[in-house]
Amino acid sequence: MKIVVQVRLLPTPEQAAALEATLHACNEAANWVSEVAFGRGEFRNFPLRKHTYDVVKSRWMLGAQAAQHVIKKTCDAYATLKANLKAGNLGKPGSRRYHRATQKSVVFRPQGAQPYDDRMLSWQIPGRTVSIWTTSGRAKEVAFTASPEHLTTLSLYRKGESDLLKRDGMWFLYATCEIPEAEPIADPVDFLGIDLGIVNIATTSDGEILAGRELNRIRARERNLRAKLQKKNTPSAKRRLKKRRRKEARRAKDMNHKIAKHVVAEAERTGRGIALEDLTGIRERVRLRKPQRATHSSWSFHQLGQFIAYKARRAGVPVVHVDPAYTSRTCAECGHIDKANRVSQAWFACRSCGFVDHADRNSSRNIRAMAWELWRRGAQPTAPAPPRPTRGRAGRKRSFTASDARCASPTP
Repeated sequence: MKIVVQVRLLPTPEQAAALEATLHACNEAANWVSEVAFGRGEFRNFPLRKHTYDVVKSRWMLGAQAAQHVIKKTCDAYATLKANLKAGNLGKPGSRRYHRATQKSVVFRPQGAQPYDDRMLSWQIPGRTVSIWTTSGRAKEVAFTASPEHLTTLSLYRKGESDLLKRDGMWFLYATCEIPEAEPIADPVDFLGIDLGIVNIATTSDGEILAGRELNRIRARERNLRAKLQKKNTPSAKRRLKKRRRKEARRAKDMNHKIAKHVVAEAERTGRGIALEDLTGIRERVRLRKPQRATHSSWSFHQLGQFIAYKARRAGVPVVHVDPAYTSRTCAECGHIDKANRVSQAWFACRSCGFVDHADRNSSRNIRAMAWELWRRGAQPTAPAPPRPTRGRAGRKRSFTASDARCASPTP
């Protein structure tokens, strides 16, 4: 399976200037290629190359490999746009959002990611340096830093392209690595049901509650601080807003990694599979009062599900997604379904048999039972590979407490 390892570059001022000029040239060329593709209605790589390759090389002084990657990057962007339109991620046909997405060409940020192959980028991992192509020539001995685990993964499994990008004044390389998968568990003894929520990020069918109280407090504090700074609108307030960009997202991502690692480790230790809810489209289905919308929109259930899926695939643990309908209203003991069974956010009390349990634990037990039934009927495990960072668009460690989650290790 493929994973992406992030390393941080430490270029000198001269190297940083060359890298920045390279990104600007590549993305400016990509914007021109995007306009040509949109105007001609041609979004395939080889036909589009006939109309743009020579101009891209001569006008922006790009090498042959860089010019080809610019054209391919543009085609990939339109393929992603087409997939999002087909999946309904940009609204229904005729909606304002759908119209905005289809009536203009794709635009790339000046510092958006640019792919590099092994002809343009070479790694010297023992010395922690890279040699990278720029429009000013080859930049040699560009230092980089990474964790020991990432260095080991790079030295053993790096294969394929790497993406160069600049984010918040820092330079990064996203390197593709192909790591071997563990032998999959063909006959799990049972499934570990996971109920995903906002108050409790994840609740297992074993009764373990991985609470999100601290994360929710952080989100509320960040929202209030952003509102105050935006209202103040002074130069110092703008600087502070810029400094705090993505801080909340990084904390949530770090927590999701820890929870996913803990869940997969527990399933692997006990020889079980993992059962998750398929929450696709929940943001469009659910209507909320205005005070609840920000909390619901910041719920990172999809990211947590992706982390669990790819870590499970790496460990050989099968993952099954089930329909979440009525899992919170169904009694895990007698199967009675009633809206009144859900007494409150935290408690479940069956109106038929009198069974009382934590509401999220009851839901996770229902998810486990549904996954086990699907597996017995021959359902295939679903564990997608982790997505690569999005090219051309925008676009982890702190102390860990018991209020976040109980995990084996803070390392993703």
